[in-house]
Amino acid sequence: MQINEEIRDREVRVITDKGEQLGIMSSKDAVREAEKRNLDLVKVSPAAVPPVCKIMDYGKYRFDQAKKEKDRRKNQKIVETKEVRLSVNIDTHDFDTKVNHAVKFLNGGNKVKVSIRFRGREMAHTNLGNGIMERFADATAEYGTVEKPAKLEGRQMLMFLAPKTAK
Repeated sequence: MQINEEIRDREVRVITDKGEQLGIMSSKDAVREAEKRNLDLVKVSPAAVPPVCKIMDYGKYRFDQAKKEKDRRKNQKIVETKEVRLSVNIDTHDFDTKVNHAVKFLNGGNKVKVSIRFRGREMAHTNLGNGIMERFADATAEYGTVEKPAKLEGRQMLMFLAPKTAK
């Protein structure tokens, strides 16, 4: 954004800080007018013909912009991906505990990555992994939806769950 002497255009359309149109004038006259009011001349629309400049307090404008940006960042929710690791021969209580962890993550608004690592001879029984993944998806169906279904990638089977949107 160009301010004061940085504006090199021959003619500019000038608007005051209160929104009044001062009309088209040379950039030197516009800078003089802004200095007379103890404010800055800021080019707000460089694409227009002639470019539009506004007389305003540039320091206050930048402060307000930074404040708005900070508020936007504060209000946005960052979705994290939490991981729950299972095994092919998981017992029922361990399974229930992992489901409870996943439910807690989903209620917190986070995505959940469910993984099963196949070691050694377990690679011959990947169908058992599919069964566990389906059981896990059914157990968490009330709190989240399957974003990516279970898929074998190398020695690992992965599935992603996303939290259900609040209605």
